Amino acid sequence: MNLNLLIDNLTNPALLFFTLGIVAVYLKSDLEIPPNSSKFISLYLLFAIGFKGGQELSHETFTSEIGLSMLFGILISLIIPLYTFFILKRKLNVFDAGAIAAAYGSVSAVTFVTAVSYLESQQLNLHGYMVAIMALMESPAIIMGLILISIFNKDDKEKIQKRTALKHSLTNGSVLLILGSLVIGYLANAKQAEGIKPFTNDLFKGFLAIFLLDMGITSGKKLKAFFSFGWFPFIFALIIPLFNGSIIAILSSFVTHEINNRFMFAILAASASYIAVPAAMKISAPKANPGLFLPMALAVSFPVNITIGMPLYFLIVQNT
Repeated sequence: MNLNLLIDNLTNPALLFFTLGIVAVYLKSDLEIPPNSSKFISLYLLFAIGFKGGQELSHETFTSEIGLSMLFGILISLIIPLYTFFILKRKLNVFDAGAIAAAYGSVSAVTFVTAVSYLESQQLNLHGYMVAIMALMESPAIIMGLILISIFNKDDKEKIQKRTALKHSLTNGSVLLILGSLVIGYLANAKQAEGIKPFTNDLFKGFLAIFLLDMGITSGKKLKAFFSFGWFPFIFALIIPLFNGSIIAILSSFVTHEINNRFMFAILAASASYIAVPAAMKISAPKANPGLFLPMALAVSFPVNITIGMPLYFLIVQNT
């Protein structure tokens, strides 16, 4: 692995703020981001990336490559829950296996946003349609996870309400905001977009750093009880993102030859949802334990992706 690439990523201010949040928890500091502020920042990040993606998309002509890329993204989000479910079911109950499989098939908007910042550090720009692909990948994974739970659950009283699950996965706030912002960014002309550019562009990295500080604090708190489940969840959350990301970094060459797009596909495959999936599972599969799948996605897979994963996937797409 390129050592300079790894060092650059490890000294990225956003990552260092994430680390500071974990350190604050273990030092028993009273440092915290107020919940309302945290929610506002997360909404801002989704809005900004969606709007910028829409602006980029408005300058592109729809091609067969874009259509193929969208199908490829949906396929990823259906296949990953399928094979991870059977790995997880060997050690965990059906509800936990389904919820975790859905989380790893779905995507993390914050990991995606961090990856956009990483791309910019490599003097590469994000194609707008990758934002649409990210939004499209949320729901299929949730639906696949719930279908698997429904098929393998033997208790008739706990059958999944598929219609409720489908509706929730499509109307989830994060999905709706990023898709809505994408459409608005697409419809706005360059002059109209220029008026809010200081808000959507200039403030972005600062808000991302503060949000990752909050993510670090949340992760640090959840790690304390996580190891009571044994080593299997930790090892899974460590290895599966790197496996998924590396495989898709290679396979994406059959869909597109552009390094930036292939890198983003790898990130989407490697990331795990800790916003949309927990919200959907809380309603549709309440027996799934959030104390298990939330720390796996947020406290293990997220930092693995932004430290080891990003330089690794970038190296793969550069050399294959």
